[in-house]
Amino acid sequence: MVGYERSVLRRGASRSQRLLAVVATAAVAVGLAGCAAPAPEESAKPSAAAEGVVEFDAATLTAMFEEQAEEMMLPGAVVIVRTPDGDIEVPYGVTEWGGSTPVTLDDHIRIGSNTKTWTGTVILQLVEDGRIALEDPVSKYRPDVPDGDNITIEQLLTMRSGLFNYTTTLELNAALDETPDRVWDPEELVRMGLAGEPYFAPGEGYMYSNTNTVLLGLIAEQLEGKKLPEIYQERLFEPLGLTETSFPALADASIAEPVAHGYMFSNNVDTMEGSALPADELAAAQAGELLPTDHTNDNPSWAWSAGAGISTAPELATWVEALGGGGVLSDEMQKKRIESVQPSDGEGAYGWGVAGMGSFYGHIGEMPGYNSFMGYDPETDVTVVVWATLAPNMEGNPAAALIARSLIEEMYGL
Repeated sequence: MVGYERSVLRRGASRSQRLLAVVATAAVAVGLAGCAAPAPEESAKPSAAAEGVVEFDAATLTAMFEEQAEEMMLPGAVVIVRTPDGDIEVPYGVTEWGGSTPVTLDDHIRIGSNTKTWTGTVILQLVEDGRIALEDPVSKYRPDVPDGDNITIEQLLTMRSGLFNYTTTLELNAALDETPDRVWDPEELVRMGLAGEPYFAPGEGYMYSNTNTVLLGLIAEQLEGKKLPEIYQERLFEPLGLTETSFPALADASIAEPVAHGYMFSNNVDTMEGSALPADELAAAQAGELLPTDHTNDNPSWAWSAGAGISTAPELATWVEALGGGGVLSDEMQKKRIESVQPSDGEGAYGWGVAGMGSFYGHIGEMPGYNSFMGYDPETDVTVVVWATLAPNMEGNPAAALIARSLIEEMYGL
């Protein structure tokens, strides 16, 4: 899912809320399906961070990462930690289940809902250009949105529009299982979202919904008169030198070499309500008698501007540092973006296309077979990026997010 859980996207709120709960226990969570994070006042801030200090021990962090990856039987994973006192960049495992090609830092993966941060940034750049305003009603650009006169662009960015999340529908999940190569038009996705009953009146709550971000992607194309791959390339990738990061055309299900293959047990429909393998299947998987399915070449168009991006661990690190620390927006807009991250009734902290995770800003992403975490703490200048190629893991959890949590706990003395 492009969401935050299984594919943070796919599963939508329920799965993203579960993921949130998992990571929030360490005070560093990011919403599943797209990304939500624990409310600042509800998550104990790292004591070390309060003093502007973190404890960095490369050997300890590396050992923790490798031990967890082995315990979760991950075929492949990568961790990058950058601190003022030192860095680690550690690849783990192999690029294919049962294969022999080692994972490298250069391997490309699907980054799921981390893509939302690109979409949100483009919208904010358009605000700076005077092309759109955060207080604009969505009806100004999309007259087909129910109650669109009362839904603002800002509410789409902050997941407070109330619009139904299309990735929670049986229609989509069944189609992903039956025809994983299907090419989805973004307008199809919007229609599914708008057909569902809104969760609440605009501005009256928080609910992670991929429908919001797909609408923002369509609005960006409308304003620019260009396709999203070109918009991202010109506005984000080129300025930051992200040469290994891309956003595919709708019909393009390929990933550039080198690529780490992504795997999943079970299927999308079965994981709509829970992703943990039944006891008998778990035992069979641990014994090597049950093998996962390779989802590397599934067409990601169903996630589009909410989750179809592709990148590498080093470039995710570069991106999240710009996202949380500045570099793609004016200083004033960057400050307002960080300030926009607000708690929502214990369901996480989310702002203008960015999640707050304790003192970290970033996101979590998940697609069938891929889970990734990216976070940057501007107070301590610490960056953490983790990806894994089994999503969810056999216990139904987001492997990369769990590993990131453990590493942050260790460094911040939680």
